[in-house]
Parts: sequence; structure tokens; C-alpha cells
Amino acid sequence: MPILNKDMTLCISLSARPSNNGTRFHNFLYEALGLNWIYKAFAPTNLEQAIAGVRGLGIRGCAVSMPYKEDVIALVDRMDASASAIDSVNTIVNDGGVLTAYNTDYTAIAQLIERNALDPAWSVLLRGSGGMAKATAAAFRDAGFRNVTIVARNENAGRPLAELYGFDWAPELGDTTADVLVNVTPIGMAGGAEADSLSFPETTIDAARAVFDVVALPAETPLVKAGRAAGEPGRGEGKPGRGEGKIVISGAEVMTIQALEQFVLYTGVRPTDEQVRAAEEFMRAQ
Repeated sequence: MPILNKDMTLCISLSARPSNNGTRFHNFLYEALGLNWIYKAFAPTNLEQAIAGVRGLGIRGCAVSMPYKEDVIALVDRMDASASAIDSVNTIVNDGGVLTAYNTDYTAIAQLIERNALDPAWSVLLRGSGGMAKATAAAFRDAGFRNVTIVARNENAGRPLAELYGFDWAPELGDTTADVLVNVTPIGMAGGAEADSLSFPETTIDAARAVFDVVALPAETPLVKAGRAAGEPGRGEGKPGRGEGKIVISGAEVMTIQALEQFVLYTGVRPTDEQVRAAEEFMRAQ
């Protein structure tokens, strides 16, 4: 990384619980590509003042994480279609004081659904109702999934989200099972009150064909670990969804794709696949 200097371009992230994931990913690529840029994570004490700082200080890019993905909408100047379509923001680009909002979460989820060949005919339990849940629900809807249930205790958020995409809503999981389990809540997130908790019961995980945790930190969340364990060869032969072949998708994968698309929006440069893999390895080695 170059020595700090007056010409250095700054990008930041705003999150209630910042991690080093984005910091390591972006800064690695800045150095690999010889860019005089630097990336820093922040936990804002006042979101409105933080966004005003982005504008006033000429900060080029700003990543937005939970719980600010919807709150920042009123603070930007323009909404790209990727953000306005789902009323959720995870990226802000500053062009001479004009702030444009994007959502690269949607892109990441859509790519992972396709890469892992998730079948649109499969049933889905999607737990969560925040900004990231909107991006996730939209990606599943656009991939052709129709049998989806949004699980959220907050009816004022969960029911409208389900209705927006033509899905069902449930306040609790109960004993419901599905082919695909998607966690879009802070359950299992490092540093949180439920860092060691499972977002779905073990019996529900055992019955699923695919487990998808959008939580990026840690890379191996309790749900990801349980999904991998449930997919071990020889465990529970003859039971639907168990044994070899269970699909497990981690939030770390989501993080890599959405961070890459942010990097391109900020810099106008698309790294090679080899550079992205190296940055991902560096990010996960912390």
C-alpha cells in the first residue's frame, strides 16, 4: 500500500458491526493494481452526518451494510435501477458531490443461485425482512422461484416483503421444512448476541437440499457448519435432502462478488479472475 498522501482516493464502508473483509479485499486489489487508493471501515454514530461527510470530503465510494441499507435512501441524490427496484442500497458512488446509490447484493445472490444450479421448482424458506432480504427475495423471484416463504417476526416488515414478490409470509419457522434455507438475519454473525446460534433447527437443515447463509462474518457460520455436517457422506441415507451432495453457500461468497462489483463501480477497473481469487484468499486469511 502506498504511503498516505494528499492525492490518495478514499473509499469507506458503513456498518453497525464493521469487519475487515471489505478493507482487506479492496486494499489488496488497490496494491495489486498500483492504485493510489485506500479503504477504511467505520461504525457511524450518526448516519446522516456520515453520508454528509462522504459528500463534503469527496470520498469516492461508500459500502453500506446492515442496518443502513434502507435508511440511506433519503440521503442520496440518485438511485440506480439496481437499488430503486428493491428500495435497498449497499453501494454509494460519489461523482463530484452527487451521490448515486446501487445494490450489488442482488447481483451476488443472482450469480450464486445460477452457479449452484438451484432449481426454481424447489421450495424456499427465507428468514429475514431487512434490506438484504429484499435483494435476496428479488433475486430468487427473478430466477423463477415461486414457492418461497418469508419468515419474519415483524409482520409490518415481513408481510409486505412477501406480498411485494408474491411469496408467503410466516411469523415463525415452526416445524416447516423446505428444499432451500436462506438466512438473511444477523443470527450467526460474529460479535452479535446470537453469534453461536443456528438460524434454522438442525432437523430443518437435515431435510434441506441447499443451505445459504448470507452472513459473511465469520465465513464458517454456525449454519454453514451445520449444513456441511448434514451433507457428509453416509449420514442419514434414504432421507430426503441428506447425505452426499447438499449444497452449502456462504456469505463469504456473497461478500466477494458484491465487493468486486463495488470495486468496479468505484475505480472503473475490473481485476482479473486471478487477482480476485488472490484478494479473496487474503480477505479470508485474517
